[in-house]
Amino acid sequence: MKRIVHKHPLAIRWFHWINFPVLFVMIWSGMLIYWAYDPYKITIGNWTLVSFFPDGFYKFLGLSRRLAEGMAWHFVFMWLFLLNGLLYVGYTFISGEWRHLVPNRHSFREAIQVTLYDLGLRKTQPPFVKYNGAQKIAYFSIMIMGVGSVLTGYAIYKPTQFYWLTTLMGGYEMARLIHFALTIGYVLFFFVHLGQVIRAGWHNFQSMVTGFEVIKPNADDRPTVTQSTNDKPVEPTEPNPTQPALS
Repeated sequence: MKRIVHKHPLAIRWFHWINFPVLFVMIWSGMLIYWAYDPYKITIGNWTLVSFFPDGFYKFLGLSRRLAEGMAWHFVFMWLFLLNGLLYVGYTFISGEWRHLVPNRHSFREAIQVTLYDLGLRKTQPPFVKYNGAQKIAYFSIMIMGVGSVLTGYAIYKPTQFYWLTTLMGGYEMARLIHFALTIGYVLFFFVHLGQVIRAGWHNFQSMVTGFEVIKPNADDRPTVTQSTNDKPVEPTEPNPTQPALS
């Protein structure tokens, strides 16, 4: 028999779906800004192995010569990103949802089990829970990355006014590098997250829209003999040897 499992409160769903387009605009506008000065590349001696990003990339996406536009979009949506993040963190503490998101001492072992199962190296599916160990680590890391993006963003936005913050971030160049690395982290997380959503199926995606998920019974499920008042299974009693057995 199918059962309905309530997973995501309305507030969590709103914060999630608001953050998605906001973060997309932040990354897009950040690329318009990055075009004006893109020093990051992987080199060995005089050889450039990887360049973030080649000129053809900017031309293909139409990012060239739009610095002022990028700064305008970036600084406006920065406040939406910050406000949505503060409301999200505040709600998780007030509602107690943080208990489901903060990793514990079992999370890393669970994350390994989930990863092995997703890669097909483990046949047994991990137990169904609201957030498994891999999800806890990923979602908590994203929250920490969000804090890092805001701090490094302010450090490079107002390096004179917030000189103490810029110094705390390791200086202007280091703050800019961390800000860039975090952006790459968001993009990588998006593709991994999208792959996990596709693998989990429609019902898992639906739970982030409706708030609940319909769970189908497993083949190993066994019906209980009866139910007690506290909704716990009651084990069948041993037969009385003095009574005749029923045929």
